[in-house]
Parts: sequence; structure tokens; C-alpha cells
Amino acid sequence: MRSYRLSRSGAGTAGLRMTDDEVPSPGPGEVLVEVRAASLSYRDVMVLRGDYVLPVRDDVVPLAEGVGVVAGAGPGVDRAVLGTRVAAAVFPRWQDGPFTPAVADQLGGSWDGVLTEYRVLPADAVVEVPASLTDAEAATLPCAGVTAWNALTGGRPVRPGETVLTLGTGGVSLWAVQLAAVMGARVIATTGDPAKSDLLRGLGAAAVVDRRTADWPSAVRDLTGGRGADHVVEVAGTLPDSVAATAFGGEVGVVGFVGDRAALDPYAVFRGGVTLRPVAVGSRAQLVELVRAVEACRLRPVVDRCFPFEAAPEAFAHYLGGKAIGKVVITVAPGPVATAEGR
Repeated sequence: MRSYRLSRSGAGTAGLRMTDDEVPSPGPGEVLVEVRAASLSYRDVMVLRGDYVLPVRDDVVPLAEGVGVVAGAGPGVDRAVLGTRVAAAVFPRWQDGPFTPAVADQLGGSWDGVLTEYRVLPADAVVEVPASLTDAEAATLPCAGVTAWNALTGGRPVRPGETVLTLGTGGVSLWAVQLAAVMGARVIATTGDPAKSDLLRGLGAAAVVDRRTADWPSAVRDLTGGRGADHVVEVAGTLPDSVAATAFGGEVGVVGFVGDRAALDPYAVFRGGVTLRPVAVGSRAQLVELVRAVEACRLRPVVDRCFPFEAAPEAFAHYLGGKAIGKVVITVAPGPVATAEGR
């Protein structure tokens, strides 16, 4: 089988190489998954740069989220799972409950990831994905989808009628717009490109704010009668502005820092009664919840572009270019795909 490996964290795309490996055999409690598609997330950029917050072993198979078909089952696994299309939790040992160091092993980090043709995984780490999604779409569930779900439900869950603020048009943000909308929230989205406003409104945003405006938090407050957003999905490294746009007693789900890591005045948090909650993707239980919601509401993620397995370095380059709208996916085995243009 073919796999990609990264020589070491921090090596960048120059550290990627394709290898020929033996197809592994599943052991007790394990399944062999024939990978169909793998998706890039911002965490993979951090792994390439060498600033990911969790350990990454040398020569790791990269990418944490993907989808495939169960092609084999080890002892103790019900063989009825054969042929099932599944996605694996990014943290395979994190079944439920709070995130702790004891369950911090992650795909594409301390464990090999899914940029490979076959992957052995714990049977209790995989979840069947909805038939309504293509392989490319289903590959966006375990990291981007679960992160958005966790940001909206893992702390104080979003309630109907509340306001949710999302930032930009990355994979997590676009998932958050759709999920918050079907939860009955009023979604305000920000973007630095007004041409993307129609996309955001089409996914469920009630209003779109131009983030190039110097004081965009005031625009958010104007749209909420001066109150601010009840929930903010913070992905952009604009934490002081996000806090300024949050209602008293509101919650900011801190997903990541795509931009600069701006300093935050603790007084602003105290004065606003704002809860800051770090979001570390999510558990397998949250992946199960997300799958149920996606299936019930017939949601479909935005896929920017699909690359063939042989062009994985080009997929990384496209993602790193910062122009992608939605998810960048690498197709590993033949299967139906969808793109933003074809939606």
C-alpha cells in the first residue's frame, strides 16, 4: 500500500514523502479501514510548522480526519461491520467526557494518520457515516465538523433564539454556521471578503459583517441591539475582538489562532462576564452526536477542492495558500466527490 509520511514536525511540505508499506492486519478489537478520502485541517498546518500543541512523532503518517470502508476485522469484532463506511475519532481513545492527557493520543500526531491507503484502527474509535454524504464530504466530519459541534454544544449548549457569531469561511466556521442555524440560533458571520456573503447566507447566516471594518465588534453589537453574541466560535486569532463582541455571560469557544496571537486584557473578560472555553476537537461520543444531526437535518459541508492521492503535496500547497473556501480533500481511493462549484 502507499502512504505519505512526514519526516518530522516542522519539516514543512518538503518533509512529505510517499512510501510503500505492507498492508497491516487488524489485531484483537481492531478493524482494517480502506481509506477513501482524507481532509486537511489547520492542525495539520501546525504539525507541518512544528507548533502543534500535542506531541507529534517523527515519520508520522499525517492528517487526522478521513473516511473509509471497513475491509477487515480482528478477533472480537463483529464481522457485520465489514463493508461499513466509517470515520474515526481524531482522538481514538477519547470516548466521552472531558478531555484529559490520558486520552490525548491523536491521529496524525502521536499515532499515524489517514493519508494512507489502509489504516488499522480500534473498532470502538470508528463511527458509521451518513449515506447522504459523498466520501469527500464525510471526510470533513471528524475534525472540522466535531470541532464546530463541540464549540456549540460542549460547554453551555446553544439554545434556540440565541445569537452565534462565526468568523471567516474555513471548514470549522462553515460547519458552525450550518449547525447553529439548525439549532435555532441566529447566526452572524464575519468575512474579510464580501464576495463570500452569499455563501454564508446560503448556509444559514442571518447577517454578515465585513471583518475589514476596524470596529467590527460594534457592528455585531448593533445587530444584536447592543447585547452582543451569546456564543462565539473563535478560530481567527482575534480573541480581544471576539470578547468585545460577546454578550455579558456569553461564551467564546477558542478553537485556534489562524492569525496573530493578540494579547487579551483579563479585565475585558471579567467586565464582560465572558467564559473562554478551549475546544480540543471532540470525543467519539460527540462525533456520534454530530453524525446524527447531519443525517437528521440533511446537512452537507462545503468542499473547496479535491486532489488525487498522488497530488497530496499540491493539496497542502493549495490549503497553505489561504484561498480555500471550505475543506480541501485528498481522494485516496475511487469514490464520488463533490466540490464547492458543484453544490
